[in-house]
Amino acid sequence: MKISIGNDHAGTAYKETIVAFLENLGHTIENYGTNAKDSVDYPDFIHPVAQDVESEKADLGIIICGSGNGANMTANKYQGVRSALCWNEEIVALARQHNNANILSIPARFVSQQEALEFVKLFLNTDFEGGRHQKRIDKIPAS
Repeated sequence: MKISIGNDHAGTAYKETIVAFLENLGHTIENYGTNAKDSVDYPDFIHPVAQDVESEKADLGIIICGSGNGANMTANKYQGVRSALCWNEEIVALARQHNNANILSIPARFVSQQEALEFVKLFLNTDFEGGRHQKRIDKIPAS
């Protein structure tokens, strides 16, 4: 699977852990995130992930910033992107099952690295339920 990942300075350590895990599973990773801890502007690192998902260059995306909010808002500006800000496993599962989320937004300052890794595992291994949920997803685009 091809996965694009992006992060700001708050998510650098999380990204490193997640990328190592995903590569160990054999996934192809496109890393758009900063590798430093110096303050950066999160949209610069999130736009490329959302563009990859929108254009289907990537199957899924993972974005990480301090609260997860800014990254999530940025990603959701793209048609066909359904980014979900997740802070526990139940939200991750529902984001995939009911919303067919294709980008996982992780709030680095509010979850541990181990929790984030568990979110990624669940995100990759949870299927969309379809059915009545597809009808709702079809109503999301504004245009």
